[in-house]
Amino acid sequence: MAYPGGQLSEEKVFKDPVHRYIHVRDKVIWDLIGTKEFQRLRRIKQLGTTYLTFHGAEHSRFNHSLGVYEIIRRIIDDVFVGREHWDHSERLLCLCAALLHDLGHGPFSHSFEKVFRLDHEDFTQAIILGDTEVNAVLRRVSDDFPKKVAEVIAKTYPNKLVVSLISSQIDADRMDYLLRDAYYTGVSYGNFDMERILRVMRPREDQVVIKRSGMHAVEDYIMSRYQMYWQVYFHPVTRSAEVILTKILHRAKRLYEEGYEFQTKPIHFYSFFTGTVELQDYLQLDEAVILFYFQQWQHERDAILSDLCRRFVNRHLFKYVEFNPTNEQMTKLIELTGLFKKAGIDPEYYLVVDSSSDLPYDFYRPGEEGERLPIYLLMPNGELRELSRESVLVDAISGKRRTDHKLYFPADFIYDFSTKRTTKKKIIEILEG
Repeated sequence: MAYPGGQLSEEKVFKDPVHRYIHVRDKVIWDLIGTKEFQRLRRIKQLGTTYLTFHGAEHSRFNHSLGVYEIIRRIIDDVFVGREHWDHSERLLCLCAALLHDLGHGPFSHSFEKVFRLDHEDFTQAIILGDTEVNAVLRRVSDDFPKKVAEVIAKTYPNKLVVSLISSQIDADRMDYLLRDAYYTGVSYGNFDMERILRVMRPREDQVVIKRSGMHAVEDYIMSRYQMYWQVYFHPVTRSAEVILTKILHRAKRLYEEGYEFQTKPIHFYSFFTGTVELQDYLQLDEAVILFYFQQWQHERDAILSDLCRRFVNRHLFKYVEFNPTNEQMTKLIELTGLFKKAGIDPEYYLVVDSSSDLPYDFYRPGEEGERLPIYLLMPNGELRELSRESVLVDAISGKRRTDHKLYFPADFIYDFSTKRTTKKKIIEILEG
């Protein structure tokens, strides 16, 4: 039974701590939520290892996906309806793309992707276009509907206004994750006046613009994003957990390649280790499965794998010092690498430089890789003005990339003077110097 525009006989609502209620009236949305591929997002944390720093950060990509959908629904049904430049026939497409935009995220998303050289966006496309329950639901709208949804998420859909609602410098995705992540981590940095921003959004030919009267609410949003990145997303303790997680996966892959006999065989990882991942392999691997292996691998015979797993499971994380990759610091790193080997501590797994970088807002730089479409203000006379040209605050941070480097190491190994005392004291001298 096809259902373009089909409505439920009774509206469904989800209680939500960020938006109070999430409203579902469209049958296609309700059916998508019920698919096994979407339900899988309950088992993928929104913030990866951040729960080891902020204990409340246990929320999932399922929560966030519903939140993005709700913001888009409110923009379309409450703000854009009846306005020039808005094509109401795109409504269902926008709602589906909002709901499914994170569908391809894997367990501990970004760390996992780096190790196995995967891209969650590729898997989002594969789920939407492949032999899945999600695809079957979308095809009941029309045969080409899955392709349209995939194009919106991939930012290749011809209607750029539709794309900008879900992917831009002020989109529903960012607005939800800032508010949601602030709520669950217990910090105040991510809070901003979303209600005000929604009220002053206006559709234009190619993107959403903001009425000039709403500029201060947008300034607040941009500063909230800046603070959340440095106070939460790039927190050095969270990065320590990510370093250990990454090294566990690297070690397990290395052992598999060397023919090591695992006591708990990593059957869910085989295709990832060999680079032959199929969609069904990917969908079967969630964070519950990964944590099961980490629990089991604490008891493996390989000392490095078992130690790293014990650290992750029991939150015995690496310590860190500031590290700037100058010539002098790189010379120290080379010296430390040699001393770690001399002390019997494998630097490949226990001496790690980690870097984080963010660009809080950028103006338009045509032709640059990864160029960002800027936020435009709609002036009272109908003219469009780029945000940083009107806002002194935003101008001060526009185009300014901030980067932070940390050097991670196991302090308990270094301060254990029962062996290699002289070597370890030299290591401490360099780290504290």
